[in-house]
Amino acid sequence: MHIPVLQKEVLKYLNPKPNQNFIDATVGNGGHTLAILEKVLPKGKVLGIDWTPEMISTLPRRNNLILVCGNFANLKEIVKQKRFNQVQGILMDLGMSSWHLEELGKGFSFLKREPLDMRYNPHNQLTAEKIVNYYSYFELERIFSKYGEEKFAQDIAEKIIEERKKRPIKTTLQLVEVIRQAVPKSYLRTRIHFATRVFQALRIAVNDELNNLERGLAGAQEVLNKGARIVVISFHSLEDRIVKNFFKSDSFQLLTKKPIIATYQEVKINHRARSAKLRAVIKL
Repeated sequence: MHIPVLQKEVLKYLNPKPNQNFIDATVGNGGHTLAILEKVLPKGKVLGIDWTPEMISTLPRRNNLILVCGNFANLKEIVKQKRFNQVQGILMDLGMSSWHLEELGKGFSFLKREPLDMRYNPHNQLTAEKIVNYYSYFELERIFSKYGEEKFAQDIAEKIIEERKKRPIKTTLQLVEVIRQAVPKSYLRTRIHFATRVFQALRIAVNDELNNLERGLAGAQEVLNKGARIVVISFHSLEDRIVKNFFKSDSFQLLTKKPIIATYQEVKINHRARSAKLRAVIKL
């Protein structure tokens, strides 16, 4: 069963009340969305956005819930198209759902054999396979360093170039084996799986996640009225840095001077919550 991360904290900082309108810009499995919807009934509405068509199609249809398959980078345009006005708050949960890892079959997980795809949306032309098999050494090294903060980025990029000359790297497990051969043996025994950072970097590059986040935050600021709230949950330092810097603007009042993290009890129940950081602001 899907467990929404930091749900109590989301509701606390969004502070939804009956008959207000809210946006969940990253619906996912709908846990946060439906919790917000319960708070704003009977006349309030929730606009739910997700880039993955399968997520939108499997969500339950509810009164006062408007679902859109789209990228929150285009938040301003979506709000205008749906004529969704008087928005009191926006949630962005930037985490990849367990469904993406376990069910979608697009190569997000390094633990099972799947095609190297990593697209949230099939209309996206770029795939992880294209990056791995056609990008230059310098482009690969930059992606692994910048988006994965991978200290062995150079070695991994070199090994990929070497191996793809023999045969194309088409599956997750092929890539994992290439990474295994590229890094020192001591790196294989660290707490974090040795392929984690490369897979994160490829996912971010394929879906242009950091640029989309910047655009989404800017759009959120534009569509909100004075006194409305933005709550963002990030899962790695690159996202959190963007959110933290954006919220430093004079346009906002900080509700969280330091990021809110999950309790020990929540992490015990939901392992995904261990790296979650929640930041919240009020628009001035």
